[in-house]
Amino acid sequence: MNSNASRSPCTRATKQCESTTKPVDDRNRPEACHADIERTLRSTVPHQYCVCRRSNRSVACSRKRFQSGCPNVLGSDVSLLESRSSVWFNQIRIPFGTVQKIMDQPVPSNSSVGQVPVCSSQSEMLSPLYMEAYCQSLEQPEAFWGDLAEQLIDWDQLWEKVVDDSNSPFTQWYVGGKLNACYNAIDRHVLADKGSKVALIHDSPTTNTVRHVTYNELYDKVSRLAGGLRRLGVQKGDRVVIYMPLIPEAIIAMLATARLGAVHSVVFGGFAASELCTRIEHAEPKVIIAANCGVEPHKIIYYLDILHEAVAMSRWKPLKNIIYRRSNILMSDLDEAWDVAWENALDTPVDCVPVDANDPLYILYTSGTTDKPKGIQRPIGGHLVTLMYTMNAIYGIQQDDVWWNASDLGWVVGHSYICYGPLLYGATSVMYEGKPDRTPDPGQYFRIIDQHKVSAIFSVPTAFRVIRRVDPEVTYGRKYSLKSLRAIFIAGEHCDLETMKWMRNIFKVPVLNQWWQTETGSAITATCVGFAQNLQTPPFTTGLPFCGYDIYVLDKNGHEAKPNELGRIVVKLPLPPGNMATLYRSDELFRKTYFQRFPGYYDTMDAGYKDDNGYIYVTARDDDVINVAGHRISTSSLEDAILRHPDVADAAVFGVPEPTKGQIPLCLYVTKANVSKPAAKMSVELINIIREVIGPIAAFKLAAQVQSLPRTRSGKTLRKAMADLAANKRIAIPATVEDPTVFVDVKRALRELGYAMVAPDPELRPTVR
Repeated sequence: MNSNASRSPCTRATKQCESTTKPVDDRNRPEACHADIERTLRSTVPHQYCVCRRSNRSVACSRKRFQSGCPNVLGSDVSLLESRSSVWFNQIRIPFGTVQKIMDQPVPSNSSVGQVPVCSSQSEMLSPLYMEAYCQSLEQPEAFWGDLAEQLIDWDQLWEKVVDDSNSPFTQWYVGGKLNACYNAIDRHVLADKGSKVALIHDSPTTNTVRHVTYNELYDKVSRLAGGLRRLGVQKGDRVVIYMPLIPEAIIAMLATARLGAVHSVVFGGFAASELCTRIEHAEPKVIIAANCGVEPHKIIYYLDILHEAVAMSRWKPLKNIIYRRSNILMSDLDEAWDVAWENALDTPVDCVPVDANDPLYILYTSGTTDKPKGIQRPIGGHLVTLMYTMNAIYGIQQDDVWWNASDLGWVVGHSYICYGPLLYGATSVMYEGKPDRTPDPGQYFRIIDQHKVSAIFSVPTAFRVIRRVDPEVTYGRKYSLKSLRAIFIAGEHCDLETMKWMRNIFKVPVLNQWWQTETGSAITATCVGFAQNLQTPPFTTGLPFCGYDIYVLDKNGHEAKPNELGRIVVKLPLPPGNMATLYRSDELFRKTYFQRFPGYYDTMDAGYKDDNGYIYVTARDDDVINVAGHRISTSSLEDAILRHPDVADAAVFGVPEPTKGQIPLCLYVTKANVSKPAAKMSVELINIIREVIGPIAAFKLAAQVQSLPRTRSGKTLRKAMADLAANKRIAIPATVEDPTVFVDVKRALRELGYAMVAPDPELRPTVR
């Protein structure tokens, strides 16, 4: 691969500053950049400073764990500052020489929490704080990640080696280190006299309840459930499957498992018995923890019946099932031979069990939108470090903030940023058991922001697209205040321009796109609020590479693509801490799937491009790129153009066979409510839009209206399934699909366009009973 094509942001910044550098901390650093850092340091919020107990001077915080007398989030011991070459400010590593000039400055008194400097032009996008952290993460990874781990996480035993890459791609971080995830998420906050702080807010319009769970309550319930698991024989390394809706008890079950050093495997609530059975047989859990039911709009999901059916058909039998009965909804009868009531499972509290940093924290099976589920195995040490770091560095969250990830614990974003991330940081995490539009109305997102004073939201774009479709004028949300909200973060799928513009106009905050995968566990690219990056990003970008990710875009020949040229995105090894360690019980499949095609690189299997400033644009899974007469066209670019039509609420584009061009795009779209325009006229207008925006090269001439598009419960559009159906292939609808019956209408629309004429009916497998 040609390594001299487009430069990384780190290389680019170094080149720009070559003429104005001076030695700082034994390395060449841009003088102008240091001036910018100093200005940024002076303008940040009060609790990002610490007061030295020896000199009573204001200094940038070194993030030295829990020490008393510090106004910072995690406390500071600045007596070590003079012996260090760098310090930590707002969780960002800065050379010590940079902060010497401000050490005599008084603690700021007039700054506003949550305000960050915003650059005024495209040329100033790469903030000095970002460059400092990103460059060192690539050039000196051991120093960078080693310092972070020591400052942000409590260890029972420090590591012997920061990184061991001798058996790539099975990279290990913090080799020899020992710690416990539950201790870092709960115990250390309680020991720091912060137990009365609210850890979880469970807001459930489906049951008309709101619960506040403090860190003290979490500590009590988690340690007692861990005692019950130990009594049932669960030990370090054992697996525990968790099958529950989005309720606090699901997080309690996750942390109780981690407290013992066992490995949890959360299965999305509502999966069919066959899907649950597959995961039980693969994970071989000693115990299963489940709820008796979940609640969807206008129906109850009988989890306990599904669990009993799955265990009956499984070749692996757990010792026991611990069942949490939601008595305010349904009081289920238990099977005395297999089931133990939650309240009877609680036992004497137990302490945390230290585990190796590279032991698995959890196994999470991928959603299976394209292939059979794979068990992602997450290492504990690196994952905790990365999540703790990103809560502030990416999301700008402070300990007093209320954070809302509008996802589910069954997906990776729920693991990372409903459970572990906010709790590690000591913030408050909102759990919303409801829908954007139907529980009971499309004003619920606005109500939650107002009622719980939410500081930042993380969601998939589909949620906002749904709200915009049913209530574009925000009739239901107008009465609520959004003053607490500082930012919205989106990921998981492409966000079209019209939805992005609507969100910014309605919520009046930055809407920041990012890109990550189940495999990575956190963002690969992002716009980092904590790094004081420019929040006015270019349209459609997923941000800049985050620390540790050395990203390349390759053309069809495996050479590095030119700037703005569409290609396949890869990451140079080693991957930073927190990425998957392997696929559970499938080391060879792990190597073959992700690393065989491009040796020395992680194959993301996503398509996109990089612009001249180093910003990354992820357009689709590489399989979703359509090859029209030799021209590679991203489905997202076509969808975005179609969604500019004022009557279109949703759209999906995928490739279908064509004898001359090989493939051509086909669009299925959903109109907004109360649109009465004939479908034939709509199709003509959409074809004209594509010709104007993309050009005749797209060869776009196929469009049909449907009532709804098939999506997984995590918001991903099932383009491959629709493309296979159009090509007359038999499709097995993934169990993660929200409504499998939509394929009936999809097949009808495809036949109107001359496709799916002999396609077998999709295998409709209901996910609930």
